[in-house]
Amino acid sequence: MNTIIQMHTPLTKEDMKELNVGDVIELTGTIFTARDAAHKRMQTAWETGAEQPIDFKDQLIFYAGPCPTKPGRTMGSIAPTTSMRMDSFVEMTFQLGMLGMIGKGDRSDFVPELCKKYGGVYLLSIGGASAMISDQVKTCDVVAYDDLGTESIKRLKVEKLRLIVGIDTKGRVFQTEQVAQYKR
Repeated sequence: MNTIIQMHTPLTKEDMKELNVGDVIELTGTIFTARDAAHKRMQTAWETGAEQPIDFKDQLIFYAGPCPTKPGRTMGSIAPTTSMRMDSFVEMTFQLGMLGMIGKGDRSDFVPELCKKYGGVYLLSIGGASAMISDQVKTCDVVAYDDLGTESIKRLKVEKLRLIVGIDTKGRVFQTEQVAQYKR
């Protein structure tokens, strides 16, 4: 079993360079959620030169939208959404200073090259574990696009959020390496 790497935000590009595909990390600190609708608005702001809703420099974006919060809870269930839907926005968010993305599933063929070019990573979260993930979220605040509901941009403070490095800064892809390992 891999050693679990403890990481605490704020993170740096140097922290990202230390990660390799397949590494298991437990992340503690601040991350931001953003899904399709929020990315489309960020793209419009980017194209028109308008101010972005948050400073993306050295941030991680979690492709997730939590369910409504039940009484006595920090937030509702939350799990990663299919990351490939955000692939057309990856270069823009890297250019805005993002360090990496958290989601589930495969990415388009060009995303590993963008991770290599910008020194960023793609971290895999556990799909289907929404109740467990919500227990790892200690605070949740809407910071932009409140009118989008679950797709608004939220700032989360997480504690020991378990993730796997899916694409590292060298452009290596976890799934590709795992499949190759069993073809030998």
